Amino acid sequence: MQFQFQRLVLTSALTFVLTLSVRAQQANPPATETTPTITKETGLVLVDTVVTDKQGNYIRDLTQKDFRVYEDGKEQTIKAFSSETNAAAPSINPNRYLVLFFDNSTMSQGDQAQARAAALKFLDSNMGPNRYIAIVNFGGTLSITQNFTTDSERLKAAAQGLKQSSVSPNAPQQSSVAPNGPPSSIPQLGNLQANFGARTLLLAIRDLAKGLANVPGRKSLVLLSSGFPLKPNDPNYWVLYSELTAAIDACNKANVAIYAIDARGVGAVSELPPAQIIPAEQSAKLITATLDLSDDDESVLVQGGDDDATAHLVYVQRGGGGGGRGGGGAGGGRGATGPTTSGGTQPTIVAPNTPFSNAKGLVPTVSGGAHNQDVLYELAQGTGGFVIGNTNDLLGGLQRIAAEQGQYYLLSYTPPSSDEGTCHTLKVKVDRGDTVVRSRSGYCNVRPADVLAGKPIEKQLENQVAGSQAGNVVASMQAPYFYTSADVARVDLAIDIPAGAVKFEKKNGKQHAEVNVLGIAYKPDGSVGARFSDNVEFNFDSNDIVKAFAKQPYHYETQFELAPGHYDLKVAFNSGGTNFGKLQMPLVVDNYDGKELSMSTVALSTEIHPLSEMASSLDAQLLEDRKPLVAQGMEIVPTAGDRFKKTDPAVFYIEIYDPLLAGANPPKVGLQLKVVDRKTGAQAFEMHGLLPNDPGNPVVSLGMKLPLDKLNSGSYELQLTAIDTAGHQTSARTADFEVE
Repeated sequence: MQFQFQRLVLTSALTFVLTLSVRAQQANPPATETTPTITKETGLVLVDTVVTDKQGNYIRDLTQKDFRVYEDGKEQTIKAFSSETNAAAPSINPNRYLVLFFDNSTMSQGDQAQARAAALKFLDSNMGPNRYIAIVNFGGTLSITQNFTTDSERLKAAAQGLKQSSVSPNAPQQSSVAPNGPPSSIPQLGNLQANFGARTLLLAIRDLAKGLANVPGRKSLVLLSSGFPLKPNDPNYWVLYSELTAAIDACNKANVAIYAIDARGVGAVSELPPAQIIPAEQSAKLITATLDLSDDDESVLVQGGDDDATAHLVYVQRGGGGGGRGGGGAGGGRGATGPTTSGGTQPTIVAPNTPFSNAKGLVPTVSGGAHNQDVLYELAQGTGGFVIGNTNDLLGGLQRIAAEQGQYYLLSYTPPSSDEGTCHTLKVKVDRGDTVVRSRSGYCNVRPADVLAGKPIEKQLENQVAGSQAGNVVASMQAPYFYTSADVARVDLAIDIPAGAVKFEKKNGKQHAEVNVLGIAYKPDGSVGARFSDNVEFNFDSNDIVKAFAKQPYHYETQFELAPGHYDLKVAFNSGGTNFGKLQMPLVVDNYDGKELSMSTVALSTEIHPLSEMASSLDAQLLEDRKPLVAQGMEIVPTAGDRFKKTDPAVFYIEIYDPLLAGANPPKVGLQLKVVDRKTGAQAFEMHGLLPNDPGNPVVSLGMKLPLDKLNSGSYELQLTAIDTAGHQTSARTADFEVE
């Protein structure tokens, strides 16, 4: 029997790790230039500050004694001071760098034409030997149309022409379910198109900022956009808010100031209908709903059903690619996701601060702007820029932004010590009346990729990883990977550690324990392809919470990048004392050139959380450059095991990469699924069908519930093959699992 997949799968733009290089067409920047960025490694926090009077005129005669810097409301001692406002004085960074970012996903054709016309006039009158400008377009994916250059003709050629977009953050919002009960027909899954467009735009800004980190000095990013709504009553609000927080933090780390121009001009208003909000409990029903996979061309969403032609599906949206830390580094672990006590409450695992629980302080509180402008103000004010809005003089706005490039003071101070996983607000004041001061909103103290570097425990774990002695703690591990660009894979490592191996002791009035983890991916010649280390702390208020914690394994996650090749992945962990665990598995990352139909490996899961329960966790994952699996207001957590009970909510997750989807005539993409009994070789389950895709998005992301209720107890192999209507087919991806 052939089955047709219901048309509900979401697609995701493949986001590449971007690096904007400084290509001097007429002059090369000096090699000795410094790069003032907020960084904890140097022991200083650098804050660039613009000061004007009430009329917007720049104040250029201030000295160090005129400034006061506050971190988290406490005044700090300014250690160094320099001014870029005095044209007669030598400049620290004589070159100026500006990016014109055309957000084609939000601008109408008319607004885009007006923005590009203003940009062309701006380029005619603002070029110079030290003025480097780049042109970037966003329409679902980020395109560096012209890298930094001083050649006005190249820039004008890149800025011309209206562009299309495959996503729309301002798509009309629609209700996803009937208001009076379970859906009885094919649902429209809320404002998913808008949610996807907004997330990918913010992700594009974040990745662009990371690519600008090595460009010297203060950079200006001019965001030509029509904005998009970001409202607290939107069910996707916390996902978008966390993406916004991460984008602001990335800009602040890279010394990028965002200047937003509302391309809609005078009277910027929305023609969109009022939003229709999906209640959270109804979103959860959609995630776990049952789809009737009959032979009909159109399937229906039903609640339950025991027919043999019924399979349980869940569709998962990923917010684009983007790898873990560069250089083979890893993001921090998932941390302590504590057990649920018998009373149904979640005990506090990490004390006294949840990681990045104060990250929201990076986003300024903004309200009262025209429709869709709040997010523009938040991006600008959070990074030290400003907004040009409600005016048809876009050229004048561009001129004003360019004039500010050399009008800032640079202050630095030594920050007080703080824990990893904390964010800090910054405030600069000037001891002179009638002034307006603009600076970035703050920074986050993100843990490094190699947390244990230089510590005695690192050497101990290194010896255990490389040694022949087996560990005495039995654990399980899975390491699926997903491509983030050509020949770059992000490995999502998951480990389940027996909770009894985590040793607690009384410390500062709490039950304290630590888990140290070190992982190395060895190449065949013994060299290191990737490496990470981590430390996770537990601080419980009582023995009762420790007992609850001990009832289930501790689930650890991290991510790291690998190039294609064959690896021997070895991981060692301990929790104090002589006990330690050691895991080892072969890891083969296939070649991926980004030009052929390809597929990721398979991630299994039994854990789904509403985003309302993981607001701080989502901040931590995004700020540490990790990519959670998020869809329909839910997070999907990869499992470290492969054994399931028939009643488990087990799902698998894959990504299908087809570059033809970004073309003018995209093909249809399909999936063939088989479940084979590993002992007999007999086929136990089969289904296949076409997957819907959006033009312009080269990645199809799919999550599906394993048909455990159709299988007897035993050992099985899941086999997945992707095909497209252009005649291409991938090799089968497999995953072994057990049904109890």
